[in-house]
Amino acid sequence: MKKSDSIILFKQKQVRRHWDEEKEFWYFSIIDVIEVLTGSQRPRKYWNDLKKKLSLEGSQLSEKIGQLKMQSSDGKYYKTDVLDTENLLRLIQSIPSPKAEPFKLWLAKVGYERIEETEDPELAFERAMKTYLQKGYSKEWINQRLKSIDVRKELTDEWQERGFGICNFNR
Repeated sequence: MKKSDSIILFKQKQVRRHWDEEKEFWYFSIIDVIEVLTGSQRPRKYWNDLKKKLSLEGSQLSEKIGQLKMQSSDGKYYKTDVLDTENLLRLIQSIPSPKAEPFKLWLAKVGYERIEETEDPELAFERAMKTYLQKGYSKEWINQRLKSIDVRKELTDEWQERGFGICNFNR
């Protein structure tokens, strides 16, 4: 399956997603995520009710919803409400379900850790080191990777100071 249209599994349930090459964002099927996090037998109805509730509360999330044709379980393609990762995380925070609670706790923990990292940037390096180790990379590879990131940052900072702006050679 191509990167542009793939399915991920979350708690043994399928979540359809689409990679937008131009924007470099993943878009996720809202219905699939709601089904996973609520256990609802009627996730479309749940989503319609939640959309109305959010609109009444003044949420701007509805402006971020897109629609993409995604393959359904019957093999046909239907327009499906989708959100990018950032807005999907905002939506998840609005889902009043005990099944969504562990995910909300994880979001709160990650948010707290990032705030700590702004106060002590060394924590970000420690987190990166731990993540790379968990993925099976050697300490030598990790140190080289972190050094290359630092060197690249120094180089782009120097370009910025000399008035070259931000250059992107990958496009």
